[in-house]
Amino acid sequence: MGFKRESPLAKVLDTFARAGRLEWIGVRPAPRAALMEVNHVEALADQGLADDHAARRGGGNRQVTLIQAGYLPVVAGLVGHADLRPEWTRRNLVVSGINLAALRDRCFAIGGVLLQGTGRCEPCSRMEANLGSGGLNAMRGHGGITARVLRGGVIRVGGAVEPVSSER
Repeated sequence: MGFKRESPLAKVLDTFARAGRLEWIGVRPAPRAALMEVNHVEALADQGLADDHAARRGGGNRQVTLIQAGYLPVVAGLVGHADLRPEWTRRNLVVSGINLAALRDRCFAIGGVLLQGTGRCEPCSRMEANLGSGGLNAMRGHGGITARVLRGGVIRVGGAVEPVSSER
C-alpha cells in the first residue's frame, strides 16, 4: 500500500470491528460448469480449492473468488429478482460481517487457511446468462475479490474470516 507500517493510517487500516463469517462455499468441477454447494472444502496452497477447476491450473492470483453476502440482495434488486442464489454469481465463497474490499490487498485467514487478497473480482459476461439482461452491470462494483491460498487446510461454512495483522 505504500504506507509505513508505523504510520497512523497504517494502524487504522489494520483495525477491523470484528471477524467475518464464511456463509457459503461452492466449487466448479469444470470451467463453465455450475457451482456445486459444499459445507467444507480443502484449500490447497498455491493452487486453490480442491475439486474446483481453478486448482487444476495451479498458481495465479485468481485461485479463490469471494463475494460479500450483503451484495446478493443488492444485485437481486438491480436485476429485478426476489433473491439471488450464491452460485449464480460464480464465486467460491460468500462472506458476511467483514468488508472484503478491505481485505483485497492483505492476508486473511479462514479457519487455519491463510489467503492473500489479490484484487477485485470483476464480473464476466456469464452474468448476463445467470442473472438476465443487465446482470453484468448489476454486478459491477459488487463482484468481490480474488485471492491466493498461501497456507492450505480445510475451510468450513461458519468459519471465522479474520485479517492477519501486518505486524505478524
